[in-house]
Amino acid sequence: MDQTVAVLGTWQSDFRTQVNELTFVEQAQVAAYGAYRAAGMTPDDVDAVVFSLAPTFFMGVADADRWAVESVFAAGKPIFRVHTGGATGGSAVEAAYTLVRSGMARSVLIVGAERIAETPDAQKVLNLIFDPFYERDMPLSTNSLMALRATAYLHRHGLTQEDMARVVVRARRNAMKNPHAHLKGEVTIDDVMKSKMIAWPLKLYDICPRSSGSAAMILGNTEMAKRFCSRPAFLNGVASVTDTYWMGDRLVPSGETDLIDYTLIGRAVRESYRRAGIRDPRKDIQVTELYDPYSFNCSTKLEQAGFCSPGTAMRLEREGAWECEGGIVAVNPSGGTLCTNPIAVTGLVRCIDAADQVMVRAGPIQVKNVRNALATSSGGAGQFVSSLVFGAEPAAVSH
Repeated sequence: MDQTVAVLGTWQSDFRTQVNELTFVEQAQVAAYGAYRAAGMTPDDVDAVVFSLAPTFFMGVADADRWAVESVFAAGKPIFRVHTGGATGGSAVEAAYTLVRSGMARSVLIVGAERIAETPDAQKVLNLIFDPFYERDMPLSTNSLMALRATAYLHRHGLTQEDMARVVVRARRNAMKNPHAHLKGEVTIDDVMKSKMIAWPLKLYDICPRSSGSAAMILGNTEMAKRFCSRPAFLNGVASVTDTYWMGDRLVPSGETDLIDYTLIGRAVRESYRRAGIRDPRKDIQVTELYDPYSFNCSTKLEQAGFCSPGTAMRLEREGAWECEGGIVAVNPSGGTLCTNPIAVTGLVRCIDAADQVMVRAGPIQVKNVRNALATSSGGAGQFVSSLVFGAEPAAVSH
């Protein structure tokens, strides 16, 4: 059986703080329609739907995927909701990939939407992931946890807040060319350093925004690719890893992973490379779309993805190693999660941006001669991670 899986069509909205002119289900419908139109398909051409939906507390509607069934043309088809926090979008693509590769579906629509700004305090919702007895009352939050990780990372590798600021400057500059990005603009290291301190050493500009919007992607087998897409992106490598729940278990020598250098993402990326036939990422991969909601996240993931050794990514940032032209690899041409974070579909947008680069559909942010692109996502305070490799040619099937 041919197990090739290809991206046939993608769509994403422009992202901003609030979307007042559409309801949640209308957002999802616009995304689904956009992906169908991009692929030249109709709902009858799709066998199943995967709904990418993180916590619905943000908008106060429980099980919003049920509300959206008719709106995304899923009535009469299998529909699966996926939720792994910030990794949700990547996990949703992996679920759809599995349906196609197994032969259970010829093609699958992945779709989702986000309205995070409808809650007055998203942190209160996000903090529900922490254990209520031992962690939540510390008070441990997503921002304070990441601040602790950032502090340890900077200390371990002899880096500074200015090094983190350089990442922000590059991300915002890249986002200037991306019509879909939420935050964009020419900022300086001094601008980042002067922004409001949120949780030391993380300042306002070191942290992603709360973004609302929607996105969709269609995956299909070889038969559907031949019918509907003259230049698909092939999903050649997919891998995910899950860590323990307790944060303390990830900070001791006996732990399975090192939370500071984020070795868990390295395990997922290496497996996705193996399946995609990637032997030398610096040579074989031209674009990365890394899940980086905080300024230091991008560096840890570049290191774990094999583009440089631990503790060196921020030093290489000073030399322009991650620029879209002339660097080792083009890192987040879209601006990344640091500039746009619609939690339910952030991982999906990372995949869309990576696939569009391979399909030469990335518009103003297109990088030249892209053969392979890497997308990652992570969620649940780093408990869930996914890694996906998109290629211009199908890789040999690996088990």
